Amino acid sequence: MHTIKNKFLQVSVKEIGAELCSIKSVNSGKEYVWQANPEVWSSHAPNLFPVIGCLKDNGFLYNGQEYKCPKHGFVRNNENVKLVDRTENSLTFRLVYSEDSLKIYPFKFEFNIKYLLEENKLNVEHIIVNKGDNPMLFSLGGHPGFNCPVNADESYNDYFLEFQEAETAETWRVQKDGLIGKETVPVFDEPKIINLHAHLFDEDALIFKNLNSKKVSLKSRKSKQVLSMIFNDFPYLGIWAKPKADYVCIEPWIGIADSVDTDRNFEAKEGLVLLGSKQSTAAIYTILIEE
Repeated sequence: MHTIKNKFLQVSVKEIGAELCSIKSVNSGKEYVWQANPEVWSSHAPNLFPVIGCLKDNGFLYNGQEYKCPKHGFVRNNENVKLVDRTENSLTFRLVYSEDSLKIYPFKFEFNIKYLLEENKLNVEHIIVNKGDNPMLFSLGGHPGFNCPVNADESYNDYFLEFQEAETAETWRVQKDGLIGKETVPVFDEPKIINLHAHLFDEDALIFKNLNSKKVSLKSRKSKQVLSMIFNDFPYLGIWAKPKADYVCIEPWIGIADSVDTDRNFEAKEGLVLLGSKQSTAAIYTILIEE
């Protein structure tokens, strides 16, 4: 476990999987990250790379070969992730390709993730490097879970998600096998509002492809604390929790799970980044805490 702190927030990250596991307010002592109750959901905030969600038949096809890659990729829970840099207000972790990784994902990558505290904001910066001689394909995302409610005198129903802009986007239905269906369903209660309730995730995650907003805030009708996710670099957004659980995940994604009608060809997969040989790219999302 590695911890950084300023006068606003204290942040802790596990070296395994470079997983964010705590954001505490220095002022109020409130914990904002879900504490991974194993009887409900045993993660805090997995990092998703090089795929998001499920693959059809648990794998993909590339250059005539099948690769079996796990759901959400292989960074989460990975013991080969290492802390490579630390400053007073930042932690940087790295995972580099190996002979084992090449068996399930045929690209020579370097995955870097930096947690940077700036006042009451935590910037989560991903830097992906293609160390191979050929173009590289990947998806990238976060899966942070946030306590909901934050305060003992509140309930889940007191909370809502407020989007920065008015929205008309509908959620894409998730099938029982985790693949994305062809139907969409309205979910906004008001142009900017999704109210949280015990049955919101009965049919799995809410998945958005075409949001106007690049910021969404978790708010309560009974308290002043606000947690916002700013995701300028991420074109997709997932929102999820286990039904009737006391948390909500707000998940910025570059990429998405396989569609039900995919031919499993990795080069045709929706939302992938194509990164040239020896090139790098960065993507940042920001968690903002206001009290």
